[in-house]
Amino acid sequence: MKKIIILGSTGSIGKQTLEIIKKDNKKFKIVLLSTDKNIKLISKQVKTFKVKNIVVTNKIKYLVLKKKLKYTNVFPDFKSLDKRIRGKVDYTMSAISGIEGLRPTINIIKKTKRIAIANKESIICGWSLIQKELKKYKTEFIPVDSEHFSIWSVIKNYRKEDIEKIFLTASGGPFLNKKIKKNISPNDAIKHPNWKMGKKISIDSATLMNKIFEIIEAKKIFDIELKKFYILIHPKSYIHAIVKFKNGLIKIIAHDTNMKIPISNSVYIGEKNQNFIKSKKINFKVLNSLDFQLVDIKKFPVVKLLKKITKKDSLFDTVLVSVNDELVNLFLKKEIEFLDISSKIWLLVNSSFFSKFKHQKPKNLAQIERLNEFVRLKTRTLSVISKKK
Repeated sequence: MKKIIILGSTGSIGKQTLEIIKKDNKKFKIVLLSTDKNIKLISKQVKTFKVKNIVVTNKIKYLVLKKKLKYTNVFPDFKSLDKRIRGKVDYTMSAISGIEGLRPTINIIKKTKRIAIANKESIICGWSLIQKELKKYKTEFIPVDSEHFSIWSVIKNYRKEDIEKIFLTASGGPFLNKKIKKNISPNDAIKHPNWKMGKKISIDSATLMNKIFEIIEAKKIFDIELKKFYILIHPKSYIHAIVKFKNGLIKIIAHDTNMKIPISNSVYIGEKNQNFIKSKKINFKVLNSLDFQLVDIKKFPVVKLLKKITKKDSLFDTVLVSVNDELVNLFLKKEIEFLDISSKIWLLVNSSFFSKFKHQKPKNLAQIERLNEFVRLKTRTLSVISKKK
């Protein structure tokens, strides 16, 4: 049986991973699941998959669940797992959202033969630390975002010098064909036209910040120059990436708007007897009208941030993630307007408070976590002051 760990099992990616495994349950053994607060769902997952180890990071929820589950080891963090998980498991899905997922991701690498990472913040802020652990413990890495999995699947047998351009597609979100006005509500902004996603990532899609992060992520994962990456608006979200090679070939990667496709492929990769998911027939109607568009910078001004990205890893990447996270959080709480997200992020990352971090390389995990807290606090403070003015 293939031993599996799922970090963030109660989130969207975690749940879809378990749905794939459930259809082929006899081949898998779930060694560990984790959640922050959703103890109701993880309790059901424990029962369904007969899981012996879980991590609940919320202190109150941990104490509640520890009393309820008699035959399952419940841990408050990932520090005690070395004794419980001996040797390496076969596959780990790292799907804890936000920078909070970085520490668990780094800690679990030594315990797994293969890790699929669906947490873009971890890769953006701590890729150099992750890469170090991957090499040290000889752990295979697979990106799970649909765009990155698509790119990875077609360039793995090529040299990076062979690649001329890489295009990542963006749907354009709910406001692509609408005039963005003031007083946009969080409910309007999270209505993604094609994907079912969490609130945070849906807002990032609406501003196009999600695509900025994906380009930074791709630059790091594939070690390819930033100038080779481009964004294309593709409202139907059927094409996920386009790679143009210097030999004249252009490879276009298409699949349904279903995250189970990259997840399933990462779980079963290299196996002859795969339990293929049921995908739809090729949509020739969409292929005949792909409708690619260049990005309108006036509508999506965050695209200008790509000019601020440094060639080498720096703490500025963490600044960018943390400022955006806090601004989205303030918008969801209705403390700032939707349009403020783009305008404030530009002002803040160019301020003397944060621009200095472009010249500082991440040294360790604690440094990134401290900076995240500092940036979020500073962002909250400056946003409140500007609002009062």
